[in-house]
Formats: sequence, C-alpha cells, structure tokens
Amino acid sequence: MTYDEYKAFCAALPAATYVIQSGYHVWKVGGKVFCIGGGSQERPAFSFKASEITFMLLPERPGFHPAPYLASRGLKWIQATAIEVEAQELRELIENSHRLVAAGPSRKKRCELLEKRSDSLRSKGR
Repeated sequence: MTYDEYKAFCAALPAATYVIQSGYHVWKVGGKVFCIGGGSQERPAFSFKASEITFMLLPERPGFHPAPYLASRGLKWIQATAIEVEAQELRELIENSHRLVAAGPSRKKRCELLEKRSDSLRSKGR
C-alpha cells in the first residue's frame, strides 16, 4: 500500500478527517486517531489500533510489530510495514481500527458517526 492508496482508503471511511502531525499522516474519527502513516515513500509503515487478540497475534507474523511509542505506553497499537503486508489485509486492519475508535466516543457521538457511516454506505451501494 502506498501513501496515496492509504490516503484514498482512509478518506473513504465515514467521518474520517486528515491532518499532518509532526510529519506523520494522521487519520481521525470523532477527533480520535485511528491510523498513522510514517516511514519513507519507499518503505511506508502504518500504525493502527487493534483488538486485544489482534495485538497479541499479529506481532508473530512478518511485517507486524507493536507500534513504537504507542504500544510502549500500554496502548494496543500495531505497526505494519507496507512492503511486507498485503494491501487488502492492511485495509481490513485499518477499517477495524476505524470501527474500534468510532465505538469509543459518547453514545450521542457514536450515533452521529454511525449515521454518517450508514449514509456513506448507502451512497456507495453497500
């Protein structure tokens, strides 16, 4: 997955917003980070929130490891090196991170985000 593919994919997720923070490509939902792109153009890497089980299992596979700085602070974040991981798997993991983070806000905010997601899916014919 290239940075352009990463940006296009994340931009299509409901209520996703993009900022550059400290030189990193950061995507948020409901004001909370769900994915961070870093590394070089030749070797992009993407960090994302993971479930407890995913956080335990993925680092056993090539191309995955606990995200620097985030995992060391007790957060369940994984970093994947794009050249070692299939783009489709990365998309699924990033989409799951989006879902995990979107489920975190208040009930009112969660309803707003899910409503936007439903509208987005309807417009895409899903």
